[in-house]
Amino acid sequence: MNKRLQVLIVDDEELARRLSLEYLRAHPDLEVIGECETGLEAVDAIGRLNPDLILLDIQMPQLTGLEVLEMTGRRSGVIFSTAYDQYALKAFDLHAIDYLLKPFSQQRFDEALGKARKLLAQDAAPVTQALESLLTQQSEKLPRLLIRDRGQVHVVPLESIDYVEAQDDYILIHAAGKSYMKTQSLAELETQLESQKGSSKFVRVHRSFLIQISALQALEKTSKDSQVAILKSGAQIPVSRAGYERIKPLLS
Repeated sequence: MNKRLQVLIVDDEELARRLSLEYLRAHPDLEVIGECETGLEAVDAIGRLNPDLILLDIQMPQLTGLEVLEMTGRRSGVIFSTAYDQYALKAFDLHAIDYLLKPFSQQRFDEALGKARKLLAQDAAPVTQALESLLTQQSEKLPRLLIRDRGQVHVVPLESIDYVEAQDDYILIHAAGKSYMKTQSLAELETQLESQKGSSKFVRVHRSFLIQISALQALEKTSKDSQVAILKSGAQIPVSRAGYERIKPLLS
């Protein structure tokens, strides 16, 4: 006897979750193992339950459906649903990723499940790669960082970040008087921030430090070849000779 596929329903609208439950009654090979109404709840549930299939709303409070996948690393076994933004859905069409446009019928729901079953039963690498590409494109449009630190998920606006400090195998992101730990190299984060669109501007002033220009209050010389950046928060960040060359054109 084949194992029943376990399903997680993620939608901030109770009526939408009820409708999915109703439609799922026609599929005895599927078992609902949980429901979530926010993106943060979904991140926790996906980590704990590892469902075979996720019915995932795109627009939700706290985290979007795409951000949930970014935080969990989930790249397969997902059917998206949304009631919003026809233009944004073109991205899903281009990447051949299935989604349900609300309100959807039982027939359309069944079609999506049929496609999901086939992908789960075979090598879904092309779809996984397509979803990875879509997530990369979407993250470049959002002026914020998603950080999972000590079991909690934090959404940090780029404009709130004062500086980032490299420490061994992780980085410390200092924003709005708080510090967040993330397992990532400073070079990787620098590349990620460069791709972000918006008013935030970050500069590598030292091999271990990245600062936001708008957080800078003054530069003070400490020796012939080195300076220190004084931030509005009061933090003092060492500036190397190469770092000074990078930041100097931005101060004029």
